[in-house]
Amino acid sequence: PHRFLKGVCSSVCVATVVFLLLVGVCLLYLPDALAPDPLVSLSPVTLLIWTHPFGQYRELPDCLELFQIDGCTLTDDELRYPQADAVIIHHREIATGYADLPPEPRPPAQKWIWMNFESPTHTRGLWRLGGVFNLTMSYRTDSDIFLPYGYLVPLASKLLRSRFVAWVISNWSESQARVTFYYQLRQYIQIDVFGRAGSPLPTGSVVPLAKRYLFYLALENSQHTDYITEKLWNAVLAGAVPVVLGPSRQNYERFLPPEAFIHVDDFPSVEELAQYLLMLRRSPAQMRRHLDWRRGYGVRQPTFFNEHFCTACRAVRKTRGRTNVVTDLTRWFHS
Repeated sequence: PHRFLKGVCSSVCVATVVFLLLVGVCLLYLPDALAPDPLVSLSPVTLLIWTHPFGQYRELPDCLELFQIDGCTLTDDELRYPQADAVIIHHREIATGYADLPPEPRPPAQKWIWMNFESPTHTRGLWRLGGVFNLTMSYRTDSDIFLPYGYLVPLASKLLRSRFVAWVISNWSESQARVTFYYQLRQYIQIDVFGRAGSPLPTGSVVPLAKRYLFYLALENSQHTDYITEKLWNAVLAGAVPVVLGPSRQNYERFLPPEAFIHVDDFPSVEELAQYLLMLRRSPAQMRRHLDWRRGYGVRQPTFFNEHFCTACRAVRKTRGRTNVVTDLTRWFHS
């Protein structure tokens, strides 16, 4: 733990600069309610929602009213396919056969957008889609249209809590690394488990529950580049310190300051991680290291899928007149 503390202290400034640079890049497509829309002078575009994600119908949003994104018409009417400037296609429905791809040949200059927010482990059938799409939209920072599960904004945040460690899990599999990690960690500390694999959520949702705890286990079901889901952001929003298992520490530091989370790989063993958590519970001064950064930031969690549709529409306007092809979707998404 002492080696870890020294490494974190020395990397705070560098990681903060990297994080701020990432935020600047993200703003290319992330909605910004505080800034004027630079696209108001461009002609409007029509974005066709080919299928509602996971087959669940949702009323389409007003992008200008909700996200200050102008010039976007959203439609789920397939009859407007010939006039659509772009078509957004959610991977799950295509991969499972719930829906077919739009008909070819596509209208001139029309863009097809591949949208997926699952990890590569849970994304099948990519090999059939090489050369099909023009834009990608996912949680990956190198997507054409990047929208993460959450990100930080300059807001204040307060936190106070009394209980120790919580974990909410619904998709339990003995083959998952996170389940193996849980079995190891519970040998050394008490972990309150909720969800389908534990006690019912007393509050009905994760954030109010996590507000009661010092630490929250944000353990991803698989480990891939940029695959950092609501598990992390629920913990940060609640004010608990997330203990993360997912991509590398360096990857997490693209989204959060280095002291904002505890990575399981920071410790030679699970026992040493447990000892560190116990030390933090006994030492408020040491615990503040993981909390003080919150004075300058709050959390923003994009709303599925309203914000995604509007952000995609904004990106289509930005790239009007330019058409690229995603030649090897499988290689990119698994990289």
